[in-house]
Amino acid sequence: MKTEDRKLAIADYKKRAAVAGVFAIRCRASGEVWVGQALDLEKIENRIWFTLRMGSHRNAELQRAWAAHGADNLSLQTLERIEDEELAYVRDTLLKERVQHWRTQLNASAV
Repeated sequence: MKTEDRKLAIADYKKRAAVAGVFAIRCRASGEVWVGQALDLEKIENRIWFTLRMGSHRNAELQRAWAAHGADNLSLQTLERIEDEELAYVRDTLLKERVQHWRTQLNASAV
């Protein structure tokens, strides 16, 4: 890849709009479900898996499930996307409401 093409690709990546939303992590072995929110759904799985691999995830139950059952038994699923919300406080309020809805619906814990 030429230097100019590489610079254009990097610039395009930086310009992309992040999509906020609600996600669930499911453990197939135990049936446990955790629901959380993210300001960028495309990056959240990598971030969570990294902290779990390092043994430093803030949710002790999720960390125990990772240690007991392994990465192959955990999956991340996007439940809801919140697109094109320009006002941060409206987006944050909406995310909180939708996370609570999904935790109740799925009988899930917080991530």
